[in-house]
Amino acid sequence: MKTRWMDSPIGGLRLHVDAGLLTAIDFGAEPVGTAVEDDLLDEAQRQLTEYFAGERRDFDLPVAADGTEFQRKVWSYLRTIPYGETVSYGQIATDLGYATGISRAVGAANGANPIPIVVPCHRVIGANGKLTGYAGGLDRKTTLLELERPGLF
Repeated sequence: MKTRWMDSPIGGLRLHVDAGLLTAIDFGAEPVGTAVEDDLLDEAQRQLTEYFAGERRDFDLPVAADGTEFQRKVWSYLRTIPYGETVSYGQIATDLGYATGISRAVGAANGANPIPIVVPCHRVIGANGKLTGYAGGLDRKTTLLELERPGLF
């Protein structure tokens, strides 16, 4: 596994790649060690930099996230939510063919997403339209949503 730190408007990020796949992005990372040379790390950093500059709406990075079948279904769905749009946990459950009562399980899968931003779990909100939990904190979630759609929150 290779990692790289990068700065961003939401704080330090640590990017993780393994076997040619992006496997994780960690929030609140501090720079440590020396920069690792890797084409995928270069590309991931470039695409994230473009995203934060408002120049990129979609990511085309190979990703691999370990999780249950249900988690992988939710994470796959997250990648279909358009830039600047939001969807509720209940809507995801319904769209995946489950009862809206499964929305808590959707929330748990959303919170377990190891590749935030690229797999845009920040675009998921509560049924009442309010911001709800985010692994990176609600301040980061608000910043990401405001970047994509100013005035949304």
